Amino acid sequence: MSMPADLKYTESHEWVRREADGTLAVGISEFAQEALGDMVFVELPEVGRSLAKGEACAVVESVKAASDVYAPVAGEVTAVNSALTEKPELINTSAFEAWIFKLKPANAADVDALLDAAAYQANVDAQK
Repeated sequence: MSMPADLKYTESHEWVRREADGTLAVGISEFAQEALGDMVFVELPEVGRSLAKGEACAVVESVKAASDVYAPVAGEVTAVNSALTEKPELINTSAFEAWIFKLKPANAADVDALLDAAAYQANVDAQK
């Protein structure tokens, strides 16, 4: 399973990538998409929505189950990946490219408190 070292992660299996404009792209990890199976539906958050850290803000649904996607840090949704509404399977094809939403963090330093790849790998290993 791949675990890109340039990303940050949450214990609830979201990945976070800092974008050039200061926003954060958020998606679900390869571990999460493998556990869920074939994606059939993605419910995106509303652009402009303010989120608290850990708030459920999106839903990914697979043939097996539906799962909430949580805000990794507090902030405002600035964009959503509308391609996922037509092709939710993009998450299965490339979990680390198929971002679900972008977030303008309320405090950019909060990202530093998220898990790095090694800590996330340890978290995943503990769940197996």
